[in-house]
Amino acid sequence: MKKGLHPESYKFVVFKDMSNGQAFLGRSTGGSKEMTKWEDGNEYPLIKLEISNTSHPFYTGKNVLVDTAGRIDKFKKRYEKKK
Repeated sequence: MKKGLHPESYKFVVFKDMSNGQAFLGRSTGGSKEMTKWEDGNEYPLIKLEISNTSHPFYTGKNVLVDTAGRIDKFKKRYEKKK
């Protein structure tokens, strides 16, 4: 791999899946103005996710559609067969 290609400023952040409330601690270069207290008692930046491996159908084996903006209904309405 090329040297100097990846950033050196990785820090610990908490990622929270907003669809099921699961959270995990990881390292990222991303930041956030929101902070949260983790299980170890320290505060870390909070990055909110719409979907993660704890809610994605590929990893869970459940086919659940998360439709937060009515996009599925709009799609079905637009492409339904006209009778």
